[in-house]
Amino acid sequence: MTCMAIVGAGPGLGAAVARRFGREGFAVALVARDEERLAALVGDLAAEGVTARGFAADVRKPEDLVRALAAAGEELGTIEVLQYSPVPHRDFMRPVLETRYRDLLGPIEFSVYGPVAAVQQVLPGMRALGRGTILFVNGGSAAVPHPERAGTSIAFAAETAYGHLLHDRLAGEGIHVAQLVIPGVITAGHVRKDPAVLAELLWGMHRDRHGFRHYADDLDS
Repeated sequence: MTCMAIVGAGPGLGAAVARRFGREGFAVALVARDEERLAALVGDLAAEGVTARGFAADVRKPEDLVRALAAAGEELGTIEVLQYSPVPHRDFMRPVLETRYRDLLGPIEFSVYGPVAAVQQVLPGMRALGRGTILFVNGGSAAVPHPERAGTSIAFAAETAYGHLLHDRLAGEGIHVAQLVIPGVITAGHVRKDPAVLAELLWGMHRDRHGFRHYADDLDS
């Protein structure tokens, strides 16, 4: 059995993606900081017939993230799909003129160190399989920098550059790398930004393997 790992898994988008990929036969590794919430989510998914396990890690601590993904691979099988989608902290979103260099450490740890550590951990397994998918999920400031959200705008730009470089470099190895930009807030019942709708979009990105950047909604919405 191969596995999908969701870094930043929660009861909204993460749960919806776990259900969608679980229906396709994937075991799902859920990675997040809160062990109790992970346990509750694993229980909910099990009741729906999805094989899932929780692995606690803070994405700002690369060593912990690497250990969690290594454990997931050992317990659930080679990680074929990696989704990196943790929700940024509010304190990353300072106005640009109030953002000091020290304020960028957290966003960079979150959106650069974390993704690089995660990708480096799962890439050997994908290469051994001869296939794989890496999905980056970001907010609208990844595409259009926002002056009131300087930390995420700067860090998302770096994450986007890393993802695009991977997309170009790994395509020839059967490993597809793509980014989903979700402007605004994920909203239950929204025609384009409901978690289940987004999960279907992410499944399609994995299945169709076309292009790097995809948008969940219009940027000005």
